[in-house]
Amino acid sequence: MFCNTRATVNHLTARFNNRGFSVVALSGELSQSERTHALQAMRDGRARVCVATDVAARGIDLPNLELVVHADLPTNAETLLHRSGRTGRAGRKGVSALIVAPNGRRRAERLLRDAKVRLEWTSPPSADEVLQRDDERLMADPHLEDPIQENEADFVKALLEKHGAEQIAAAFVRLHRAKLSAPEDVTEVTIQDGGGMREERAPRREEFDESVWFSLSVGRKQNAEPRWLIPLLCRAGDITKREIGAIKMQQDETFVQLDAACVDRFLAAIGPQAVLERSIRVVQLDGAPEFAARGSGPKPFAGKRRPAGKPHRKGGEWRDDAKPWAKKDGKPGKPKFAKPAGGKKKPARRPKD
Repeated sequence: MFCNTRATVNHLTARFNNRGFSVVALSGELSQSERTHALQAMRDGRARVCVATDVAARGIDLPNLELVVHADLPTNAETLLHRSGRTGRAGRKGVSALIVAPNGRRRAERLLRDAKVRLEWTSPPSADEVLQRDDERLMADPHLEDPIQENEADFVKALLEKHGAEQIAAAFVRLHRAKLSAPEDVTEVTIQDGGGMREERAPRREEFDESVWFSLSVGRKQNAEPRWLIPLLCRAGDITKREIGAIKMQQDETFVQLDAACVDRFLAAIGPQAVLERSIRVVQLDGAPEFAARGSGPKPFAGKRRPAGKPHRKGGEWRDDAKPWAKKDGKPGKPKFAKPAGGKKKPARRPKD
């Protein structure tokens, strides 16, 4: 995966690590020894992803590299061809994919035209499509076709007698999926006639006849986002996206609306502890919650000067006894307020002994 800056390399490396990927980084700030160890981890299979800048990626040779992803658009056609040439080496086939936001479409088209590369726009895969592809890879795993070795036969027979074939297959599937990162839904993009693309807003969810609200112990302060909360709820609560209604983000919590028909199934799936991944607690509410508007609340006084003749705010209140501001060198000066009648009394002095 190629990026244009070191900061982006560090950011993506941290995101991949948080999602359970074995990832290494290559950037100009690393020493030659650190780069060598990172490439060796890719060759040995200890790392699945390498996030690199263009400068650090010069001369990379990974024979079995099947995919190159341009997280940032390359600056010119030469850099595009150099990046893409890291895959498909020695007669093998490879895929070079560019991730382009709708507002960067024309720049990507110019770049590919200069590189004399035929353009083919595709939409990003959905979370369901990613899960389906993971299952296809599992079915095609070569370990399932390897013959049973002599030193494995006795233990395999013991497992079948104790647990049965279905239970062992289910355990195998769980172990395989536990190593994978949870897929996320991204913004839908419509491919238009002529090769263009247009970003679409997600359609409104249908209103439920009866619904139940839940509170999650994560909000804007914890960088909560619907794009990873929805797959988390579906996976942990045994529900589908269509059974999730409105999602209201608050500062320290998130309110989620569920179809009443799936509530019993959802509660049974999350268990009596009602705790999801990342230690997120779930609480069922009796009715609809009260939402706090984002950015609501009184704004603090900014302390800016106001035009002459306007009341001035002092001590948290507006005062109407403000006199027009005196001008100095053509600019308004400080406001003057009427002094209270009688003036300020001085405290009586204590007599000396």
